[in-house]
Amino acid sequence: MNIEKDFTERELDRIIEMAWKDRTPFEAIEFQFNVTEDEVIKIMQREMKASSFRMWRARVQGRKTKHAKLSPDDVKTFKSSRQKNISQNKISKR
Repeated sequence: MNIEKDFTERELDRIIEMAWKDRTPFEAIEFQFNVTEDEVIKIMQREMKASSFRMWRARVQGRKTKHAKLSPDDVKTFKSSRQKNISQNKISKR
């Protein structure tokens, strides 16, 4: 498992932001950034203060909404109609 991929600071910030959100499954992070759940955990551990990492791990462990397969069918993420079109995490040209 190689988490030393060349992520920009902006990409790392986005991975951390997505990992913090309760309704963003790890599968969505993997789809956009090609990093597994284990790699996300390692990134979070490396990039966060130890106390923040422990708090995050306690919150997401066993959380059904962090895993698409465990998430109930009625759980949907909100997307604003004004949100820019995003495909594979690349903002489309204006």
